[in-house]
Order: sequence, then structure tokens, then C-alpha cells
Amino acid sequence: MSTQIPVSHMAFVRARAGRSMELGARLSSLIEPSRQATGCLQFALQHSQCDADLWMISGFWSSQQAMTDYFSSPAMAIFAELVQDLVVNSLDFHTFRDVSAAQAAGEYAQLNRAQQLAS
Repeated sequence: MSTQIPVSHMAFVRARAGRSMELGARLSSLIEPSRQATGCLQFALQHSQCDADLWMISGFWSSQQAMTDYFSSPAMAIFAELVQDLVVNSLDFHTFRDVSAAQAAGEYAQLNRAQQLAS
């Protein structure tokens, strides 16, 4: 039996000047369908407190496959529409996976060794 490792995504979406409220309204259409998607553990839309043009979308998924299926869903078409409609100035999208403390420490140790060898 394989263990499913939780994964997540974060998208930082910057509106074009004067389009932030429209961007927020259109992104809000993702909230409920995304929360209902198979494998969705949490989904949120947030608006920056100090940058009126910046929005963040985050999703946490039960598995890589659930997140991949979501990315292939019709809901994702909104990003292409926002770009085509010139609502978005920039879109910065990242995916992440959980790591244990031991994995993180091991990655740091490997990086440290590589830096020592390079000097």
C-alpha cells in the first residue's frame, strides 16, 4: 500500500491597475467548486493587506493525483481568461509537498556538503 503525501499549491495573482476588484470577484468563483473537488482538503482566496492589487489562492490536496486532476479540470480555464481579458498583470504559481524534519535536515546537509566541495 502506498502512502499518500499531502501536496499544495499557491498562486500569487497581481491585477492590472484598476482591475483588482474585478480580479477578486472572478477568482472568488473558484472557491466553492474547488472545495468540492475530490481530494481537496482546504482551498482559500486571500487579498493582501498591504498591496491592493495582490491576491493569493492556496489549495491543499490529499495526493499529487488529486491536485493534478484539479489542474486538468474546467475550473482552471479562469486563469487563461484572466490573462486574455488583460485583468492580470502577473501570475506566480507554485506547487509544494510535505517533508519531514529529517528530510529537510538531510537536504540542508547535502547542500552544505556541496557548498564545501565547491569552495
